[in-house]
Amino acid sequence: MSETVREPEETVAGEEGPEAASPEPGTGILRVFGRQMKRFRLRAGLERSEVGARTGYSVSTITSYELGRRIPPPRFIDVADELLDAGGVLQEMKEEVARAQYPAFFRDAARLEAEAVELWVYGTHAVPGLLQTEEYMRAVFEMWRPLLDEGTVQQRIAARLARQEVFARRPAPLVSFVIDEAVLRRPLGGHSVMRGQLEQLLLVGAYRNVEIQIMPLDREDNAGVDGPFTVLHRDVGDQVAYLEAQGRSTIVSERAEVRGIVSRYGIIRAQALTPRESLAFIEKSLGET
Repeated sequence: MSETVREPEETVAGEEGPEAASPEPGTGILRVFGRQMKRFRLRAGLERSEVGARTGYSVSTITSYELGRRIPPPRFIDVADELLDAGGVLQEMKEEVARAQYPAFFRDAARLEAEAVELWVYGTHAVPGLLQTEEYMRAVFEMWRPLLDEGTVQQRIAARLARQEVFARRPAPLVSFVIDEAVLRRPLGGHSVMRGQLEQLLLVGAYRNVEIQIMPLDREDNAGVDGPFTVLHRDVGDQVAYLEAQGRSTIVSERAEVRGIVSRYGIIRAQALTPRESLAFIEKSLGET
C-alpha cells in the first residue's frame, strides 16, 4: 500500500506525573487494540520498522501503540487495518480507542454526546467546550490545578476539537446553549483570546441548528443557581443529564430526576435573552473587549 500518514504529535500516555495517566495506558481498550495490532502484524510477517515506514510513523510510536502506551489516531487505524489485512477488526475498535483520549470521568458523556439528536447545555464558569476556540481551550487547560503536562494539554485540546464535529453531523442535532453573562466578562487567556472566542460564538450561533442565549447578570430570577449541566436527547426517545464538578461527573438517567432538570432548563431559557438578543449582546461585548 502506497498511502502514508504523517506522524502527528500524539500524547504519550504514561508519562511521569499523575495528570498524564488520564488515558489509563496499558489497560482496557488501548491494550486490547495493541495486542490485536501486534497479532495482525506478526501474521503479515512485518517488523515494526516496516509498519512504521509504510505508514509514516516511527518505530517507537508503533511500539507504543502495540503496548497500549499511546493513543493511535483514527487515520492511522484505518491505514493499519488495510496494511495488516485485519479485515476491519482494528477499525471496529476505532471509536472506543478515540474515547480513551478523554479524561476518565468524561468518557461516558462523550459517547452519549456523539449519539445525541439534541443537546441542551447550561454554562456558568467558562464557555462550553463545544463552542471553545483552540486558544481558549489551551487557556482553560493550562489553568487547571494540579498542573497538566504539555502532552496532556495537547491531547485534551485535540479531543475537545474532535467533539465539535457534532456540528457537521448529518442529520444535524439540535443544540441549545445558555451561557451566563459572567462567562463573557471573564477574559480567560487574555483579551485577544476572548475576542476570538466571542467571534466564534457569533459564528456558531448563526448555524441553523444552534441557538445561543445569554443569561444577563442583572436578572433577578435565575433557575440555574445550582450550576452547569447538560441534557442529552437520544434517538430512542429518552433523555439523560450530565453533571460535572471538580473532576467528577454524574450521568443522571432516573426519569423523575431528569424530568426536573429538563424543566429547569426550560425555565432558564425563558429567563435568558432570546437567541437574537443574545447574538446582539455578544456582538456588543466584542466591541467592548
